[in-house]
Amino acid sequence: MSFLIAILSLLGTIAIFYISKMFYKKYKKEWLTPILITPLVIIIILLLTGTSYKSFNAGANILTNLLGPATVAFAVPIYKNFNLLKKHAFEIFLSIAVGSAVAITSSFIIAVVVGLNDELVHSLVPRSVTTPIAMDISNMIGGSPTLTAVFVMATGILGSLIAPLVIKVCRFHRPSSRGLMLGMGAHGTGTSKAFEFGELEGTFASLAMIVAALISIVLTTTFFPALEHLVVNILLP
Repeated sequence: MSFLIAILSLLGTIAIFYISKMFYKKYKKEWLTPILITPLVIIIILLLTGTSYKSFNAGANILTNLLGPATVAFAVPIYKNFNLLKKHAFEIFLSIAVGSAVAITSSFIIAVVVGLNDELVHSLVPRSVTTPIAMDISNMIGGSPTLTAVFVMATGILGSLIAPLVIKVCRFHRPSSRGLMLGMGAHGTGTSKAFEFGELEGTFASLAMIVAALISIVLTTTFFPALEHLVVNILLP
């Protein structure tokens, strides 16, 4: 029985994703994005059938394990447009470094202000990094990788939903601006959204996501401990 549930979980998740993707392509409504609709439908089905998350994840975790290879696959468009990326290397690195520092700082400050415990604080800090790397960072700094995955997903979904509005209001017309914003602000989900705008946007988003992950690893082991010490021991003794 458990094997059957695992198979149905895997195939059902894939089917729900592709069906929601069809609706999204047809109606082009942001709230119909598969990244939002798929987990909502799965949650409703699990609640109605009384299926535990453990039973569901026995099959669906195969998709989770594919996150690593999927992240590596983003290197393909980067390679194809390497000359363009090399031309803007300084601007890209500087903007992503600032974005990563702001993401870590804002996450930490908000968590401290609302009174979250240490585990939740450390789980929230890497939320702006793609899931596989964010979970590793969370484990390194004393957070819960599972909670971090939830925070990462929420950040990605929210970022991809509000990105079109931000692009319109701020009048971001350059592919580099759109792509870097989506890749830095909404990582994998944002990169997927960026490819809807165009290949160049997707390429810059892919680069932003990968570079942000590397920079965040460095910042969480150097900058973050200093920030935490400053806030906890000096500003909030």
